[in-house]
Amino acid sequence: MKKQLLIIAILFSASLFAQKIDRKALVNRHNVQITAIDTLASLTVGNGAFAFTVDATGLQTFPKTYQNGIPLGTESEWGWDSYKNTENFKFSETLKDYQQYGRNVSYTVQIKEPKRKVDAINWFRQNPHLVQLGNLGFEILKKDGSQAKSSDIKSISQKLNLWTGEIESYFEVEGTPVTVLTASHQEKDAIGVKVKSDLLQQKRLKISLRIPFPTGDWADFGTKYEGAQNYTSTLKQKSKTEAVVTHVMDSISYNVDLMWKGNAQIKKASDHYFVIEVSNTNTLELSCLFALADKKTENSSFETIQNSSIKGWEEFWLSGAAVDFSGSTDPRAKELERRVILSQYLTKVQCTGKVPPQETGLTYNSWYGKPHLEMHWWHGVHFALWNRPELLEKSLPWYQKVFDKAKNIAKRQGFEGARWQKMTDPDGNESPSSVGSFLIWQQPHFITYADLIYRAKPTAATLKLYSERVFATADFMASFANYDAKNDRYVLGPGVIPAQERFKAMETFNPTYELAYWNWALKTAISWKHGLNQKVPEKWETVLAKLSKLPVSGDVYLATESATDSYTNPEFKTDHPSVLGTFGMLPETSLLDKKIMKNTFDLVWKTWSWDKTWGWDFPMTAMTAARLNMPEKAIDALFMNVTTNTYLKNGHNYQAERLTLYLPGNGGLLTAVAMMCAGWDDSTEENPGFPKDGTWKVQSEGFAKMF
Repeated sequence: MKKQLLIIAILFSASLFAQKIDRKALVNRHNVQITAIDTLASLTVGNGAFAFTVDATGLQTFPKTYQNGIPLGTESEWGWDSYKNTENFKFSETLKDYQQYGRNVSYTVQIKEPKRKVDAINWFRQNPHLVQLGNLGFEILKKDGSQAKSSDIKSISQKLNLWTGEIESYFEVEGTPVTVLTASHQEKDAIGVKVKSDLLQQKRLKISLRIPFPTGDWADFGTKYEGAQNYTSTLKQKSKTEAVVTHVMDSISYNVDLMWKGNAQIKKASDHYFVIEVSNTNTLELSCLFALADKKTENSSFETIQNSSIKGWEEFWLSGAAVDFSGSTDPRAKELERRVILSQYLTKVQCTGKVPPQETGLTYNSWYGKPHLEMHWWHGVHFALWNRPELLEKSLPWYQKVFDKAKNIAKRQGFEGARWQKMTDPDGNESPSSVGSFLIWQQPHFITYADLIYRAKPTAATLKLYSERVFATADFMASFANYDAKNDRYVLGPGVIPAQERFKAMETFNPTYELAYWNWALKTAISWKHGLNQKVPEKWETVLAKLSKLPVSGDVYLATESATDSYTNPEFKTDHPSVLGTFGMLPETSLLDKKIMKNTFDLVWKTWSWDKTWGWDFPMTAMTAARLNMPEKAIDALFMNVTTNTYLKNGHNYQAERLTLYLPGNGGLLTAVAMMCAGWDDSTEENPGFPKDGTWKVQSEGFAKMF
């Protein structure tokens, strides 16, 4: 009997210990509620490779009203167009030779003259560009027959149901209610909309599709409706309840398939503008599918799209890790939990396609829609730490697709292996940039991703799958390091710009973070060679053994060895304080002195121009604080009162009027919180990044440790 009671007691204790977070309650307490026209509170549905962002009406009714906030975008990772190259520009025209390591090395850069080269450079920066596929919105007529404006939308009550991925919208026009339910299919680029209002029956509420022209500018909000391009939009009625609009551009053609339930008609109102009008009903269910013209993709009913959203989002929230801060007395805990939940939603919607995302995801273009590979770390690493490695892994085959181009860059410049692109496009082409072309901190990233996947799936098959790219990455890194015979060491640069983009390429060498990253990545590549029972290249071991020490001035680390005035020159205390990434993004390496790192952290904390930083700088700082056993500082870093550390109602990390959303900030927050919960390889403390003064009650589950 005693034995049975003991077993029961053990089982009861185990069940209490294994008690899980109520994930649905956790997620739903942060559903987004909107009660007014707020141009920074747009809401998005999507599936990771496609996103559709709406205003307070539940559709994209007022794109020009919202264009300076969070724009009402419709973008897919396949939606790239290039203007015709009428001047026959060649990429070679963008190259400029620099003396590096005693020889000419060509980089694709921006210059001011001659005009032909400037035009070529601008063309290759601008093309290809991601396209805004179309505005799906309401056409609303008032009683007097005039078009309703955003100011005519009253009694707004809108909710983003995070658990199901649905947006529920309610508003009134001159006292008449309108309800809208919006959802996205999780496997197709399709939107489902259900509208109910007497305005439909009165023919005062219609649904419109307007296809904008691409701006070709750094940003594209999807609101350019006048253009000289010879584009066509052709309407074809497939049945009484389905029609397709085929839009033909310079280098891309795509279909917008519209399918509805009930009695409705579609007509072409102008060249790229179409209107759907219902008859004798106050309810409309509509599906809108976007797909390349040469792809055989069938549309789905509203009900199917809704069910796909509900099922897909429930599976997402029940997978991976979770953290619950309820019960904490620190007043910041509730807000941190909100940011964490919304950042998971946004990065899942915007950053889980097959191509590394741009910094503004699939909402609107920044940098012409082009991904920046140094930012892929911030977009993707958190997925592995939140125990959803498959979401990071979806984008890794892209590196195989562009592998030959990365190898060709290295070969052109006289290096070995593969030099990964910086500002690129879906096909892996380089974009001219006087800064980006000299960045090197994206080079070891692929080793990071591969090793995170290996930690999740520690099999020989994983090693074999990624080893070729891991080893080509290490080959480049070893060949890029230049031997300094005078001091018997290997040096990075000159011919380098650090992650802190404040230094001149041809004057800069040995940036601290990059040296530490070279050290860690080469060691990791060597461990992969051992794992596959392969011989380690002698060059890797030689470079690793003789890599320059981290540059020190007094008792702190410099940003770079070449910048002895790192902390006295005000210009060098702006942008990313990437010196902190040396022991934050990275674990302790053989090059690191933690006492010097602590002194460096304290100096950066006190003297940095934090108002001139970016959204991921705050989580990076928190990660360093956590590793240095300063959890209070980690929390303070996440809540630093700086504009670029702003998190909007919809969860987006706001930077400035020019950059109203910034997904690396959201991804960085999730990376930092994962580390603060689960720790890193040599940490043993529970939730090591949170204060132990009783103000934080942290219940976490499912996290993977960081390196």
